[in-house]
Amino acid sequence: MKDGDFYSLLDRRLDKIQEVLASKAEEYSADFDRLYNFKAAAGMNGGTPGSALWGMLTKHLVNVRDLAEGRLEATPERVDEKIGDAINYLILLEAVLKEEKAK
Repeated sequence: MKDGDFYSLLDRRLDKIQEVLASKAEEYSADFDRLYNFKAAAGMNGGTPGSALWGMLTKHLVNVRDLAEGRLEATPERVDEKIGDAINYLILLEAVLKEEKAK
């Protein structure tokens, strides 16, 4: 892949990350807490927000592995969705870890 193509891919991905995280904020957060869903899941399952998020992230990582290993057809739409999901959950994990460290 040439540099120009890579930077186009990167720009598109960064725009998509912002778009998806912004649109999902309304659905998955409460009381202006972007990490609400993970805290609620932790409370329901007796874990931490980080462990709750990790459980949710692993589902997405299995999909990415299946794309990489050919078990899922790597259509452009599927690659966009699954790669985006994994990246977004890693960003959310960073937020959870940062918040836990600040406590």
